[in-house]
Amino acid sequence: MHDRMPGSRFQFSSWGLYCSRLWLTVNIGISDWRNISTTSYLDCYPTAMVRFAATMLRSIHFVLLLFCLLLIGLGCQKESESIVSIALHPTNANILYVATNDAVYKSRDGGGTWERFPSISARRVTTLAIDPVLPATIYAGTMGDAVYKSPDGGQRWLPYNVGLKEHVSFVNQFVFHPALNEKIYIATTVGAYYSKNAGREWEERMNGMKEVHIVTSIAINPKDPTILYGGTTGGVYRSDDAAMSWKRINHGLIPESELMASMALGVNAIEIDRTNPDIVYAGTTKGLFRTENKGEVWDRIGQSLSDPFISSVLLHPTESSVLYVGGLAGVWKSLDSGKNWKAVNQGIATSNIRALAMNSKNPQILYAGTNGSGLYRSTDAGATWTAVPLKAAPVGHQ
Repeated sequence: MHDRMPGSRFQFSSWGLYCSRLWLTVNIGISDWRNISTTSYLDCYPTAMVRFAATMLRSIHFVLLLFCLLLIGLGCQKESESIVSIALHPTNANILYVATNDAVYKSRDGGGTWERFPSISARRVTTLAIDPVLPATIYAGTMGDAVYKSPDGGQRWLPYNVGLKEHVSFVNQFVFHPALNEKIYIATTVGAYYSKNAGREWEERMNGMKEVHIVTSIAINPKDPTILYGGTTGGVYRSDDAAMSWKRINHGLIPESELMASMALGVNAIEIDRTNPDIVYAGTTKGLFRTENKGEVWDRIGQSLSDPFISSVLLHPTESSVLYVGGLAGVWKSLDSGKNWKAVNQGIATSNIRALAMNSKNPQILYAGTNGSGLYRSTDAGATWTAVPLKAAPVGHQ
């Protein structure tokens, strides 16, 4: 079932999503809940608490919210079955990390057993990234506490927030320069930021993004790293000068007349074709789009997908015609650059997909994180999936 409305189970993912959407509905005026990404927009307005309290006291929604908070408290007594982020080691297929609503886990045996790390922060981890050159270095973005970094495979975590605004409430994604791993870009709910020294200091890079503040995704051209794409709540922006400035590129993506609407078009994922970087895919709250000219013109593809909400996009590293998307209708696969699609969900119990990851050395191996039934792995390019429980390793074997 799609995790759009509260169900019968006292699970944080369902009730937390409902309550967050209730909050945004009352405060921000968003009535179309399908436009709110389950991976990017939850709880991203903590600075509006004063206005929130005043509004709620005058609203019948106040009683509903109190009820929701009670249910969230009950739900947090059990381990979350929602996988928020998946990070795969760049060379060792046995090592992977996942973040849930409760904790960060690490496996050293391909998901057979897991180590659960103590709390990194008082806030939930929202995204993970592994340094592609120094893979013992792990970055974690949080909801309300910005960036943390581990130099030793997750054993110790330190805050790396110099230059980030105190009200950075939600880090959505990290992306590394393809040749200089100390150069990192992040997408947050208060804009795009850049670090030239592996996260020790951050600089805001929002020149040209005057219409938006929430940056939900970011991607860098692997052949020309001066070119970046930023996915926002108002479409896509491109930078041709290493994020020093941005240009809005929404032709075919969203009409200008809709740009001022709240959360007009959430761009949850951007994927660049490695063989031809002029080709870019954008997975959004209103469908999947493709451009062949660096975003100057976008075309809607994937109209046959049973639900337009796309949370994740994956491209095969060497066969660029092979494409995967995940969303509210599960995992779908195309063998012809998005012209035709087939659902590949055999073995997955929950169709609401929050995260997808592909082994870069063996693209037959995929991982899918769901919003309700945990983590799954496929070893046959998505034809079948097997549940991967986050069970702890025996004492002395971690």
